Amino acid sequence: MQQNVPLRLNAIAALFAAGGAVFSIPAYAGDAGAALQNAGVVVVSGSRVERNSFDLPAAIDVVDAERIRDTQMRVNASEALSAVPGLVAQNRQNYAQDLQISSRGFGARSAFGVRGVRLIADGIPASMPDGQGQAATFNLDMAERIEVLRGPFSAIYGNHSGGVVQLFTRDGKGRPALETSVSGGSDGARKVDVNAQGETAGIGYIVDASRFETDGYRDHSAARRDQAFAKLTTRPSETSRLVVTASTLTQDDTQDPLGVTWATYQRDRRAGEIDASDTALPKRTFAERYNTRKSIDHQQLGVSFEQRFGEDRLRVMAYGGNRKVIQYQSFSRFFQSAPSQSGGVVDFDRDFYGADINWVAQRQLGGGTLSTTIGIDYGRSTDARKGFENFVGQQFGLRGALRRDETNVLSSADPYIQAEWQGGPWVLTAGLRRTTLKVEVDDKFTANGDDSGAVDYSNTTPVVGVLYKVSPTLNVYASAARGFEAPTLNELFYSNAGAGFNFALNPAKSKHLEAGIKTIVGSNTRIDAAVFEVRTDDELVVDSAVGGRTSYRNASETLRRGAEVSVGTTFGAGFSARLALTALRATYETPFGAVTPGRRLPGVPSANAFAELAWNEKAGRFGAALETIASSKVYAEDSNAETPAPGYAIVNARVQARQKAGAWELKQFVRVNNLLDRDYVGSLIVGDANKRYYEAAPGRNWMAGVSAQYTF
Repeated sequence: MQQNVPLRLNAIAALFAAGGAVFSIPAYAGDAGAALQNAGVVVVSGSRVERNSFDLPAAIDVVDAERIRDTQMRVNASEALSAVPGLVAQNRQNYAQDLQISSRGFGARSAFGVRGVRLIADGIPASMPDGQGQAATFNLDMAERIEVLRGPFSAIYGNHSGGVVQLFTRDGKGRPALETSVSGGSDGARKVDVNAQGETAGIGYIVDASRFETDGYRDHSAARRDQAFAKLTTRPSETSRLVVTASTLTQDDTQDPLGVTWATYQRDRRAGEIDASDTALPKRTFAERYNTRKSIDHQQLGVSFEQRFGEDRLRVMAYGGNRKVIQYQSFSRFFQSAPSQSGGVVDFDRDFYGADINWVAQRQLGGGTLSTTIGIDYGRSTDARKGFENFVGQQFGLRGALRRDETNVLSSADPYIQAEWQGGPWVLTAGLRRTTLKVEVDDKFTANGDDSGAVDYSNTTPVVGVLYKVSPTLNVYASAARGFEAPTLNELFYSNAGAGFNFALNPAKSKHLEAGIKTIVGSNTRIDAAVFEVRTDDELVVDSAVGGRTSYRNASETLRRGAEVSVGTTFGAGFSARLALTALRATYETPFGAVTPGRRLPGVPSANAFAELAWNEKAGRFGAALETIASSKVYAEDSNAETPAPGYAIVNARVQARQKAGAWELKQFVRVNNLLDRDYVGSLIVGDANKRYYEAAPGRNWMAGVSAQYTF
């Protein structure tokens, strides 16, 4: 434990270094009104009611529409999330496996998609009841903002809430408008988007459709993604609001390039790993030989309604959808003797639905205002899941004999209560959530044994926080919570021996502590800083990962200690700057297997940074910026014995322009990423048994786009 003392001291020093200048300012000095206007936008994450982010006892950042939409292709949420401290969002250059997103180290081990971090879009879960989510379902073309909540207050969202990433799309308003945008870039990347929006007879509407295609940076990584989105907003009465959203995501035969060994990465960043057992000459890569690929067909519908009763309000949200996936992986029973192998083709058809109903009451109490939220959140998903051999005869990459046939049912029911009292300089917050998750398996393919069974996970997650307003320009806060991560369905699928479901896995339970400051310097600079500690028991870690099939186990106690600082400022002549710094020491505290205390958690950098210097012409017609993104080295497996992904720093540049002429508005942008053409590993496949951990990031690459909007 002695080794963690320097980090604790450094974290505290970083916190006070960021805010040290503030304490020399007399209370209420300067133009407080102007300062508070710069304090931050209104957010709903964490409190569930509208609050200024400056007055919440939690670490929360808001990514606005300009950063999301104006100088990006709007394909990956990682494009916009790099400016958020404490969050690591990696584009794997693999659209078959989606983004890697982790918050303070939670979610870093995910083999695909997002786990450990709760995803929400327009108040509707983008994560399934077990915590597994897909960031690809976010519609970035119509995004208004993304709220990123980290630390203890994430626990109020229940299972797998090591952090919360919540997207909000814009409402249709004003006169009807039609917009189209076209963008393209390196490696055959191209995207076309068309949308219409406006308001008619009191009904706001948005309709959006896009197609994205790429040849892929890495070998065997071509993809095509079609998305559509619609949103209707209306007010049935002066005190109510109704919102209906619908979205679709379609990806057909998205190629999966897989990971590579360190030797292959050094030889050729784009290349796949050669399959030495291949009898063809020249030998093919695993991805080519097995034709690894994934097809996705996802549809979702959501309805939310809010009715106000004076200061109180009733909220009801319901959603439902279907997700179909067919995935061809790089392993097969062809070379295996174990009868329990389930083949290399995953085929499931998932129906999911859920609802959330809550009541928000506001009362005057003890010289302050008490807001109380009471609700219940319910979710359910049912998978008709099959597995097949991925070979016919001697040819791989074809759907062969049935090896798996089962029904998986997940259901969760979470009652919760949250209260916030504001009086004078104090803001006191407390919350409690009871999570119950049930997993049921009905095995219909019993030739390899009957894997039917069920398991229940339950936990109570309390949250408390206090914020003190030292002055109109300085807030200090502290918060604490207990967190809970049940194994996802995919983490339960296999035991290390391949003998069916691993119902013996326990949920990981964590204790979170955080302290921080939020301050305004002058009238144009905001500084947020926090130090935190998280202790976790029964951490879920990769036990074995072979050919796309990953099994998990419970490890020892882990410890995360770190600090975050973000600074945003504007200064003369249209210039602005942003800085986001994270220091995080994430270690195993007690031994398990061959892992000794002090080993670093894989997939988690000990430091990362984002810095930006931007300029915007006063009238908004032109703009430009330089960005720097940096990360320390990252280990690939628990023992830290294998070559870590080296640290790196890259520089990006962008320019944009806008013109208005009558009813027309035109926009253009050009962006060059990795301007200095650095070689670096963009992401890792944690714990891969074949040591194919590494997924290369592109060298210097470019993108450009134009859009035209006509308002009728």
